[in-house]
Amino acid sequence: MIRFAFAGRVSTEDQQDPEASRNWQIARARALTEKHGEIVAEYFDIGQSRSLPWKRRPQASLLLDALRDPARGFDAVVIGEPHRAFYGNQYGLTMPVFEHYGVTLWVPEVGGPIDPTSEAHDLIMSVFGGMSKGERNRIKIRVRSAMQAQAKVEGRYLGGRPPYGYRLADAGPHPNPAKAADGKRLHVLAKDPITAPVVERIFHRYLNGMGVFLIAQTLTDEGVLSPSAYDRARNRHRTGIAWSKGAVQAILANPRYTGYQVWNKQRKAETLLDVDDVALGYETKLKWNERDQWVWSDRLAHPAIVDKATFHAVQERRARRGPSSDRPQIRTPHPYALRSLLIHHQCGRRMQGTWNHGHAHYRCRYPQEYAIANLIDHPLSVYLREDAILPDLDAWLATAFAPHHLEATLDALATQQPTQTSAATDPNRRKIAACDRKLTQHRAALEAGADSALVTGWINETQAERAEAVAALARAGDRRHTAPRRLTRQEIKSIVEALGGIATVLRTADPTDKAEIYQQLGLRLSYDHETRIVSAEASPRPSVGLVAVSEGGLDPFVHDRPP
Repeated sequence: MIRFAFAGRVSTEDQQDPEASRNWQIARARALTEKHGEIVAEYFDIGQSRSLPWKRRPQASLLLDALRDPARGFDAVVIGEPHRAFYGNQYGLTMPVFEHYGVTLWVPEVGGPIDPTSEAHDLIMSVFGGMSKGERNRIKIRVRSAMQAQAKVEGRYLGGRPPYGYRLADAGPHPNPAKAADGKRLHVLAKDPITAPVVERIFHRYLNGMGVFLIAQTLTDEGVLSPSAYDRARNRHRTGIAWSKGAVQAILANPRYTGYQVWNKQRKAETLLDVDDVALGYETKLKWNERDQWVWSDRLAHPAIVDKATFHAVQERRARRGPSSDRPQIRTPHPYALRSLLIHHQCGRRMQGTWNHGHAHYRCRYPQEYAIANLIDHPLSVYLREDAILPDLDAWLATAFAPHHLEATLDALATQQPTQTSAATDPNRRKIAACDRKLTQHRAALEAGADSALVTGWINETQAERAEAVAALARAGDRRHTAPRRLTRQEIKSIVEALGGIATVLRTADPTDKAEIYQQLGLRLSYDHETRIVSAEASPRPSVGLVAVSEGGLDPFVHDRPP
């Protein structure tokens, strides 16, 4: 008797009942295998798109891992529906794994196990993969074409969160008789009597010369609830204490406040997860479309909060990127030696390079509404002049690599390099393992007779968390969790000697070259504006330098200060 593992999948994109889909798929699998053995294991993915490769589907990934285990408990894998299992070239990427581990793959369409040496079997499975991909693409085209027509001709509200300033109102039964029979109804946007006047004030204040920072701060001072505070049910992940610049900008850029339905502002773009490993498939991200691709309704679809003339005037001012000036802004690029290396200690953000009065400065600008929202006592702007740092910084680096300090520095650099990172300490792998344990528990609860709808919700949530961790692991490009190769002491010495006399190099280098040297040395700096001290370290670091900032520049740096 052959022991089989059943593999299947159902996608929420198809609007199907997971339990019903599983039942008919496993019924087809049992009809094929009942004379040869029994199904002893099950790997069924719920809510996973067919476009995802097997290694990124939670249950299919577990099945691939089980193939490597000689004590896996099954001898063959049976699939109830190849359309749902394989998409595009997934069969060609997956079958060699089954063949390598000596596990046969059974499908109803060939009446039994697939013969890897059979051209006919290979052709049949490839055709099913192509048909699956074609079916998905046809569905996407039909759905998008229908939505475009509904938005343009009917001005229909197509779902999603209503913009701030509007609320949903009932618009009658759904025109599709089947959906209407299920109780589904159409909705339309209606003005929210509380938030619509706020949106109107935002547009008028911006046209009257206010900037987005000042508008946000004024609304916060007036006690007006921000969008996340007004709708707490869908914004629990945000503090909602204050208005942000981004919220004001999103309102000013939203054309639906003109009363017209606007669709196709964004699209789901599929991009390769890893160009060096195409088998990982694609990830879907929302991306903005160009304005000429937006679809506007032919007529007013809901009450307008601002007229089209006001909206277009706002867009013209936003395009000028200035408060009220029509003069073109010409930006001259300036070099910054500490670009991306300087952190503001109080908020942990990178300080931004800015050119003031002929000198390079670094600035941390933190609007008041952000400080309130993050419970941080932060000045509006913190500035630090570059030439107040570089002389003592270069002196410290020159001392660390001076001949009488070179041996100790090399020892420190060699011993403090990062060591091998174990898979057990990686947060993504820990999350994947935790999700696998939860999925096992959920499936056991389902088999024990628990409420299928409730357990299915748990399974979908856990699978989404696991897929996110798998994608993060793939994006890191470090699937084996190997740390960078450790340099030997001699290799480090060769690098240092290749720099020549570092004091001379730093003294004569221009800011662009200095920036490259600092990057190669792994330099990181942190500025505390309260104590006016810059902490500097090289990673791997031989020591830590503290530089005190005074009105006249930097106090003398004490070398050989202990870490």
